[in-house]
Amino acid sequence: MIQLLCVMQGVPVVVLLHELSQYEGDWSILPALPRFFVKYGHSASWLFFIEEETKVTLSVLLEVLNRYPAQEWFLGKRLHDNEASIIHHYAFSEDPSSFSYPDTTAGWALSAPLLKRLTERIQSENLKSDFTIDLKHEIALFIWEEGHGPKLTAVPEFCTEPRDGCATAFTTYLPDCGHPVSKNDVFVAVKTCQKFHSDRVPVVKATWEKDAGFLEYYSDVTDASIPTVSLGVPNTERGHCGKTFAILRRFLSKAVPKADWLLIVDDDTLISLPRLRQLLRCYDPKEAVSLGERYGYGLIQKGYSYTTGGGGMVLSRTAVSRLLSSSCGCYSDDAPDDMVLGRCFTTLGVPITHSPLFHQARPDDYSEEMISTQHAISFHKHWNVDPVAVYRYWLQETRPRDEL
Repeated sequence: MIQLLCVMQGVPVVVLLHELSQYEGDWSILPALPRFFVKYGHSASWLFFIEEETKVTLSVLLEVLNRYPAQEWFLGKRLHDNEASIIHHYAFSEDPSSFSYPDTTAGWALSAPLLKRLTERIQSENLKSDFTIDLKHEIALFIWEEGHGPKLTAVPEFCTEPRDGCATAFTTYLPDCGHPVSKNDVFVAVKTCQKFHSDRVPVVKATWEKDAGFLEYYSDVTDASIPTVSLGVPNTERGHCGKTFAILRRFLSKAVPKADWLLIVDDDTLISLPRLRQLLRCYDPKEAVSLGERYGYGLIQKGYSYTTGGGGMVLSRTAVSRLLSSSCGCYSDDAPDDMVLGRCFTTLGVPITHSPLFHQARPDDYSEEMISTQHAISFHKHWNVDPVAVYRYWLQETRPRDEL
């Protein structure tokens, strides 16, 4: 959940972004900027965005912001890519470190003049609206506007680690809500197919399978050596909506042990089940919960959010029941399952809950400075990496980093 401080004369106003309007897509910021401008544009000097886990020393923050004269400013703690990243569409591939974007955990700020211009641009232009994948990078690109707008200005007082003189500091995305849920409270469904039985499935067995209470592999063929379960749905080269909905129906059937939570992953997903079980203690399985890394589709034009599949999709039993009781479903077996689920849950009024601890891509596709401070729950893809080494380095509870 993103929070906003509107800095004006007197005490700043705190806005919880999810309470700004009825539109769930406000988390992507751009749709919300015109509303911010109408409500605060003539009284606030700054909009300061933080995560709910960010701590703010208000006196230092106000002192820092007062250093900057009234003109267009985009302030934050700088992050950059070390190599061209798929999640950033390989932008700046010749020199990935040349473009900076804000570390949202340290907070980032827009000045009132910049807010005014961005609002005018959003209202006057027919903005392209497709996918929202990495919000902080996409916001920085939108503001920069291919050199017509300001780049991010680094502010040393915007911090993640607490130290003297910092205006902000970050705590953790993995809160202590009590004892982790039991292994038997989580049913794990691994999507695979015959051509990956010999290379991807052994990685799961060598890394995180041992931490699962209940786990099944769902394939297009039955293989007793793994073992796999065939759901009668042919393998598709893209989108696995038919297979995923068959998994949902099986989860609610008597064919598998009853569990509060369903985790659906790909066969090339690497995941820490102990950390996931710790996070799940913070949620009530009696509520309809859809949890994972949140992406967006068409959010400028009232689109929908969804939990991206590669990083793992976590659904409460209640959410699965509500979905299967509705008329919403796949328009084809090879439809993108994660997007169909997101569209269905949006229609049903089930919020898509974001955790940045889930990752759709490999560690190398993210800023190392950012992910090194996380207790990551998942990564995805085996491209050009040793997946067992990635698991041990980033996800295993005892991380032998000196072995790499």
